[in-house]
Amino acid sequence: MEALLYDKLEENWVQCRACHHFCKIKPGAKGICNVRENQNGTLVSLVFDRVIATSCDPIEKKPMFHFKPGSTAYSIATMGCNFKCRFCQNSDIAQIPAGRKGVIQGRQIQPHAIVEQALASGCQSIAYTYTEPSVFFELAYETAKLARENKLSNIFVTNGYMSADLIHLVAPFLDAANVDLKAFDDKFYQTYCQARLEPVKKTLKLMKKAGILVEVTTLLIPGLNDDPEELTALARFIANDLGCDTPWHISRFHPSYKMTDIGVTQVSNLERACEIGQKAGLYYVYTGNVPGLAENTYCHNCGTLLVKRHGYTIENYLKEKGACPKCGSQVSGIY
Repeated sequence: MEALLYDKLEENWVQCRACHHFCKIKPGAKGICNVRENQNGTLVSLVFDRVIATSCDPIEKKPMFHFKPGSTAYSIATMGCNFKCRFCQNSDIAQIPAGRKGVIQGRQIQPHAIVEQALASGCQSIAYTYTEPSVFFELAYETAKLARENKLSNIFVTNGYMSADLIHLVAPFLDAANVDLKAFDDKFYQTYCQARLEPVKKTLKLMKKAGILVEVTTLLIPGLNDDPEELTALARFIANDLGCDTPWHISRFHPSYKMTDIGVTQVSNLERACEIGQKAGLYYVYTGNVPGLAENTYCHNCGTLLVKRHGYTIENYLKEKGACPKCGSQVSGIY
């Protein structure tokens, strides 16, 4: 399928405008994501109908804690990614195109069939996840439009490197997003992700401005992005630029892909990061990959327990439309 968001250049070159790499691609070559190819001056998506993974997931797995707690999301992904994270947790599908000479895997499925399967499974939303949705944007966009017509919500789980043009195009159909803010240091992004920090910050602010429900996730890697000063700056950015009611998920690192020489994150470091977030004024700070640590949602005004979680077991005490049952304060989210 011909890709969206690109410009034709001289001598059959093209420039992709889906993400902040803005790849200039010569004829016969692919972009950094390895799934968008210049075919004789036309940019083509190689994964429009090639879905590599589908699953009916608890919404909390995304993680989304302030979007219809206890519901399920029909999750889809294709191959490919525009980041090259050394700690990639889905490298078997995100990085395969580069590692296997560009061979694209996945079963053929059209957007209408994805929506039909989501409805049949009883899910309330479709999540574009596991790999980066901006690299399979054409599939996500067409599916999201059909999902909205069928009263299904749409969620991006993303590294946040998408272009402003992409955000403006999808915003009318995108209800929520969990965005990885992998660090608050540009050198980290360059060294470990082959990307930059500033575009991710811009994406977060644009999404909030567009009325998309945003939750932020940071994978805490020992010795690389867990410096207290850096975490303080990150938490203050969320509080000041996105709002104190923006949920922040701090996830425990486990060795993976090309980063197996670093151990798991200590629980004490996760607890310290939570304290930093709370001191910065964030109402909702959670930990991930450690069941039972900081999973519950409490009223920011009176401290009442609102949503009790243990893994994917949910007890929701919120009133209709997300009001605290004790003081009536509104809790940020979609309920």
